[in-house]
Amino acid sequence: MRVTGSGYTNHCPQCLWSKHVDENPGDRASPCGGNMEPISVSVHSRGIYRVLHRCARCGFIRIQNAGKTDNIERLIELSTNPFKK
Repeated sequence: MRVTGSGYTNHCPQCLWSKHVDENPGDRASPCGGNMEPISVSVHSRGIYRVLHRCARCGFIRIQNAGKTDNIERLIELSTNPFKK
């Protein structure tokens, strides 16, 4: 599946996995390129979902807003799982 986003969103809308491509949101400056696993989701007011990703290669952690077309079932599943180390 082709991953598209707003420049700050670069995860797959189905599985929510991402790539470690940013040092700072949107800069595409990270040399790592590792896979970013979605490990948790928090739900904020107004129905905003935020996905916590951890890089499987270097351990970098980033929080990213979910997109409007993201898989809602996967978001809900991750929101009920405790934070994994």
